[in-house]
Amino acid sequence: MKIALLLALSMAAAVAAAQTRSDAAARQSQTKASVQSSQAFAALADRFVKESLALSPVSASYAGYHKHPTGKGDETIELDARLDDVSPAAFAEQRRFYGEWRERFRTEAPIKALGLQDAADWRLIDDQIARNLLELDRIENYKHNPTVFVELIGNGLFLPLSQQYAPQETRVGHVLSRIEQIPRYLEQAKQVLVDADPVFMKVAAEENDGNVHLIESTVAAEIPAGSALRARYDRVAPPAVAALQAFNRWMQDELGKRPATRTWRLGKEWYDAKFKLVMQAPVTPEQILADAERELAEVRAEMLTLATPLHKQMYPDHTDHPEATGRDRENLVVGEVLRKISDDHPKRDELMDAVKKDLDAITAFIRDKKIVALSARQNLKVIPTPLFMRGIYSVAGFAAPPPLEPTAEAQYWVTPIDPSVPEEKAESRLREYNDWVLKWLTIHEALPGHYIQFEHANDVQPPTRRLLRSLFGNGAYIEGWAEYIAQVMMDAGFAGDDPRFRLSMRKIRLRLLANAVLDVRMHTMGMTDEQAMDLMTRQAFQTQAEAEGKLQRAKLSSTQLPTYYVGLRAWQELRRKYEAAKGKAFDMLAYHNLVLAQGALPFDSLESIVMGER
Repeated sequence: MKIALLLALSMAAAVAAAQTRSDAAARQSQTKASVQSSQAFAALADRFVKESLALSPVSASYAGYHKHPTGKGDETIELDARLDDVSPAAFAEQRRFYGEWRERFRTEAPIKALGLQDAADWRLIDDQIARNLLELDRIENYKHNPTVFVELIGNGLFLPLSQQYAPQETRVGHVLSRIEQIPRYLEQAKQVLVDADPVFMKVAAEENDGNVHLIESTVAAEIPAGSALRARYDRVAPPAVAALQAFNRWMQDELGKRPATRTWRLGKEWYDAKFKLVMQAPVTPEQILADAERELAEVRAEMLTLATPLHKQMYPDHTDHPEATGRDRENLVVGEVLRKISDDHPKRDELMDAVKKDLDAITAFIRDKKIVALSARQNLKVIPTPLFMRGIYSVAGFAAPPPLEPTAEAQYWVTPIDPSVPEEKAESRLREYNDWVLKWLTIHEALPGHYIQFEHANDVQPPTRRLLRSLFGNGAYIEGWAEYIAQVMMDAGFAGDDPRFRLSMRKIRLRLLANAVLDVRMHTMGMTDEQAMDLMTRQAFQTQAEAEGKLQRAKLSSTQLPTYYVGLRAWQELRRKYEAAKGKAFDMLAYHNLVLAQGALPFDSLESIVMGER
């Protein structure tokens, strides 16, 4: 009996050992297969990204990708010296390129075979390809919107001047090569453009004047008198300037007189399709619109509560309008307080200095409250918004360093008030961006908003992943972070917890909500200019100048304005989930560093990674 028992135990042990060896072998095989899948996908993704950049040399300059192999030995293409090919044949080539690559990823590197990080990258690529094909096959904005071509010229000339990838003489030489190609480029654009809405032509003409100024002033100032570069500039600049000016005349005399088949409104079918790919979230435009309009009423009520005691201090000689009710009373009380707050603003020629001064106080507060890790690179520079970008960036913007060159200069663009702007309109803008709102603006665009966000993203490893997540990053993640972290700063007591700052922040929240309402209603529901202006000025307390600028921006873009609201909600929800999971062990600094370390992923991918869930 004992022998039988020992035999049985021995056999069981042998079976268990064999099973253990089998399990270990299976795990080893599975791990090996996973590594092989990851390596294959990484190589495929890297090739796709770089080949797509080679199709748009200006985009390559933005990314810091300067030389592309031709496939003939060690021969490479100097991408910074080339201006994009925008001929009809080039757009047809893009259609072929993206269609073929979509199939390659789905067959050679299916998402089911990938781990969390690779799967997140795969989705970014697949959705970006889908967006490109939606544009090329259905929306075809490039056939109707000349600003597409005008802004690409400006970026193509400005980027090499503002980067440090090579000696200045080399970079200026690249700029001159691109200037020389402007006549060819604009002739191709004329072949592609079918018609244009008046607002597109207006902005394109203004930005094209900025391109002329860029060539005649900014580029010229970089070239020493009497040098070989000066001789080359004198040869290529005049034909380029003449071509730019001729393009403006062509828009006015020919393009603008063609029967328009399209307006700036995208329309519901295309808007819905684009919205889904931009947000990369299970939410519809109708849901966002309903929620934004409901929250807009809630925030206005909060503002009345904040404004009432301020109103008594600011206007001791009259009542807080008890005779009015509802929206009318909110407009009276809140409006009067906001007008008084707006009295504190910089002079029209001191805007840049005010922004730089706020940066110091914001930086100290971030460190003191341990909000998020600051950048060790300290490469932020505050500069005037380039003229060719002021149509879309009428107030401010942020330009991150190239993802492949993270130590390069990061730029916080602040749009100065042009000397030709009448005093009344300048005052309107300055009152909108008063001392309190300027603090929010710098928090949003610079610290701890976009600048810090992109500084963390530029530490993503390996560089191939960093490049991919920078180029194809989720817009709601990017814009939502800047709104979310501004709320964190306010809740932490920034600006001494001053009620004027808190009320100004509620006004900014109204702007965020109005952005979403504007975009959906204007592009899919026929909202008129008058209705849009009423929403912004009467419901969201915006000045006339701010509202006019936003109205133009809503016509120039589509689905971008709701990213602020969609992203803010997603950031708040992820924070709630993570904090609940961590309980008392939650550390805000560590959390913010963790989520920013992933780069701009869709939120379900981000949540899976930071929560450790499949």
